[in-house]
Amino acid sequence: MKIVIVGGGAGGLELATYLGNKLGRKGRAEIVLIDQNQTHLWKPLLHEVAAGSLDAEVDSLSYRAHAAAHGFVFKLGRFSSVDREKRCISLAPVTDADGFEVLPQRSEPYDQLVIAIGSGCNDFNTPGVAQFAQFLEGPQQAERFHKQLVNHFIQLNRKLIDEPTRTLSIAIVGGGATGVELSAELFNARHLFALYGLKRVTNEHLRVTLLEAGPRLVPALAEQVSEAVRSELTKLGADIRLNTQVARAEKNAFVTASGETVKADMMLWAAGVKVPDFIADIEGIETNRINQILVRPTLQTTTDDAIYAIGDCAGYELGEGRWVPPRAQSAHQMASLAGRNIVRGLQGKPLKEFKYRDHGSLVSLSQYTAIGVLMGNLGKGQSLNVRGWLARMVYISLYRMHQIALHGWFKASLLVVADKINHIVKPRLKLH
Repeated sequence: MKIVIVGGGAGGLELATYLGNKLGRKGRAEIVLIDQNQTHLWKPLLHEVAAGSLDAEVDSLSYRAHAAAHGFVFKLGRFSSVDREKRCISLAPVTDADGFEVLPQRSEPYDQLVIAIGSGCNDFNTPGVAQFAQFLEGPQQAERFHKQLVNHFIQLNRKLIDEPTRTLSIAIVGGGATGVELSAELFNARHLFALYGLKRVTNEHLRVTLLEAGPRLVPALAEQVSEAVRSELTKLGADIRLNTQVARAEKNAFVTASGETVKADMMLWAAGVKVPDFIADIEGIETNRINQILVRPTLQTTTDDAIYAIGDCAGYELGEGRWVPPRAQSAHQMASLAGRNIVRGLQGKPLKEFKYRDHGSLVSLSQYTAIGVLMGNLGKGQSLNVRGWLARMVYISLYRMHQIALHGWFKASLLVVADKINHIVKPRLKLH
């Protein structure tokens, strides 16, 4: 039995770890994880990498090392198509930054396939966005954003000698978690840059504009919580523009539907979610409007029992037009059930059905505060609005739960200690 998992995000890597420990180590199945990157970083941390609060080189996990320790095989590759009749997937050639071909196009057979490729930003085909704006879909993009940010701060600190009113303008489209959290991290980065020598740059010299097409920020949260997020960002100095739809992007500017031009030295698009278009082209696979693969309660696709889909790329309707949201907690829950169902299937037992449990939503505003809702839809609709220290601790615990799923309690505890040590001995901001 060969089980191939495509995508090493939160759900895919947790599933590979579970099946590797459960089946791979015991020789009951061959578990293969395929990803186009060599390392894993928890996606909700990308905004911290972009701002420099987190060093991806320190906090990322090597797929190969993790595979060797947990009974599965890692293969580098970029998923491109599926042949359901032959039960094999095609992998596109892998090239490095210089265009050198590291691995050729090839195929990988499977007995059972799990698609966990996640999702990316949806630019809604807005003219100019793909050409002029940046995205935060992976560590490489986050690191690219950070390097540009460092250079802009260094340049600004020098130019303020002769131009004391000069500013660094950063425009972010999308008032969801990524846009909101990055905005707060940028002000924290400004403060830390000053501690490390760029003293001329104050909050007055940093202009962060957050453009949101809807009437409020983080619409997944309750209205009063969204308002609290808006209030906190405004206090930090962010320019929040609600009900503002972007019509196009130009070099160093977003143009709104009303014709207003929002100039920016750095432009980031963090609005909307969409699964890669090629998924919709896979013959015999049903998808929804954002290309998510439709799955049954067992998380198997609606047309093929041999293929599962989990995480952001899986479309599971909860009823009344509501879908399982593309969050890390959804990927974790799906990975847990898919793992148990694959094992049960090998044992000839009936498969379990997926029941999504909303544990709430939290937004971290850097070191300043965190705001959100706990319990979600549990307890007959009861929920608890939290903010401040408690919300911050709960937010951090979500990442620790991911580490526990990958490493177990003991090693995850050691990682907590290592993080504390790094916080003492390393700079509080990545400066290069």
